[in-house]
Amino acid sequence: MQINLVAVGTRMPAWVNEGYQEYARRLPRECALKLTEIPLARRARATPVARAVDEEGKHMLAAVAPRQLAVALDVKGRAWSTEQLAGQLQGWLQDGRNVSLLVGGPDGLAPACLERAEQRWSLSTLTLPHPLVRVLLAEQLYRAWTILNNHPYHRS
Repeated sequence: MQINLVAVGTRMPAWVNEGYQEYARRLPRECALKLTEIPLARRARATPVARAVDEEGKHMLAAVAPRQLAVALDVKGRAWSTEQLAGQLQGWLQDGRNVSLLVGGPDGLAPACLERAEQRWSLSTLTLPHPLVRVLLAEQLYRAWTILNNHPYHRS
């Protein structure tokens, strides 16, 4: 299984790329993490925000294969504990499909992305900076994998 992190935004600060890569490289081949960056749509005073979000959504959905499991990162989604995320990861591995995690831009996810998603996951009720979400997702996926494999990284 491959986990595809589809995230709006490019040209992240070095600390974001380094943090993301640190945890992504730790994951084994059976749940490899790959980043697909979607350029932020142009925003102008005359352009409605919804149009920019819809454009980003079209590009995001183009990065999701038809049979992939799509999971929208959405503040209105379900909050999972780390142990519950490990259970989700186990289910994803058993399902056999690749997974796409959809992370919207500063104005959120397009309605089409939310409709396509089979699951909605909320990292927090806090508003998190989108660059930080990449690092947090990579670390939590690695932590979930360590739980499933009785690795000492996660000590509860």
